[in-house]
Amino acid sequence: MADFENKVAFITGAARGQGRATALALAKAGADIVAFDVGVKIEYPAYAKAAGDELDSLGREIEALGRKAVLAVGDVRDDAAVTAAVDSAIAAFGKIDILFNNAGICAYAPVDEMTDAEWNAMVDINLKGPFNVTRRVVPHMKAANGGVILNNSSVMGLRGGRRLSHYTASKWGLTGLTKAWALELAPWNIRVVSIHPTGVNTPMNDGLADMEGATPLEIAERSAGNLQPVPWIEPEDVAELVLYLASDRARFATGGQYVLDAGLLSV
Repeated sequence: MADFENKVAFITGAARGQGRATALALAKAGADIVAFDVGVKIEYPAYAKAAGDELDSLGREIEALGRKAVLAVGDVRDDAAVTAAVDSAIAAFGKIDILFNNAGICAYAPVDEMTDAEWNAMVDINLKGPFNVTRRVVPHMKAANGGVILNNSSVMGLRGGRRLSHYTASKWGLTGLTKAWALELAPWNIRVVSIHPTGVNTPMNDGLADMEGATPLEIAERSAGNLQPVPWIEPEDVAELVLYLASDRARFATGGQYVLDAGLLSV
C-alpha cells in the first residue's frame, strides 16, 4: 500500500511549480488532493500571471492517476475563499490529513524605495495567507486527533537577502509560526514543520528574470553560494522532501526546519 493511501492533502499555490509537483507526487503515492490556487492575475508582483487552465489540467492529471481532486480558486488573503475551499474539502472527503502552505510571491525592492502596497502584498500572501488557511484547517485536524502542516519557507527564512527585506521578513515569520504551531498543536498529534529550499526552477524565477531584465539562470546565480554545482533545484526535489516529512516515516519530526539548499546555508 502506498504511503498516502486514504490520505487527503490540501495544497495552496497548487497550479504551478512546487505546489503542482507536490500535488502530483502525493497523488502518485495514493493521496486525494485539494488544489487551491488564485487562478487570476494579481497586481503585485508585476510578473504574476493568471494560472489559466493550469488548475483544471492538474485536476485531470490527478484523476488520471486514479485519485480524486477538488479544485478551488481563491486568494489565500481572502478568508471567505479559504473557508469555502476547506468546507468543500470536508464535504468531499470528510477530513484533511496534510496541509502544504505553499502559495507565495517574491520580488525585489530596495528598502528605501519599497511602497506600502509592496510590503503589504508580500506579507499578506506569504505570512497571513498560511495563517488564514491553517486556522480553518486546524479544527478538522483536531477533530481527527492528527495531521501534518508543512510551511514552505525559504533559505531566506533562515538568513537575509539583498533587496528582499519584505520577502525575508515574511519567510522568517513563517518559520516562527511553524515553531509556535508545533508547540500549540502537539496535544492533538498535529505535526508542524517548515522547509527551506534554495532557488527553485519555477515560473517565479522566470518572472523575477523578466522584472530584472535578466535570464532565469542569471537570477539563480545571484544567490551564488550553492556548494553543489547547480544553479537551482527542481520542484520535484521539493516534492520529495514534502512526501517524506508528511509521511509516517517522519512521525517524530515537528517544530523543525528542513533545508534543501544544495549547501547554500553551509557557507
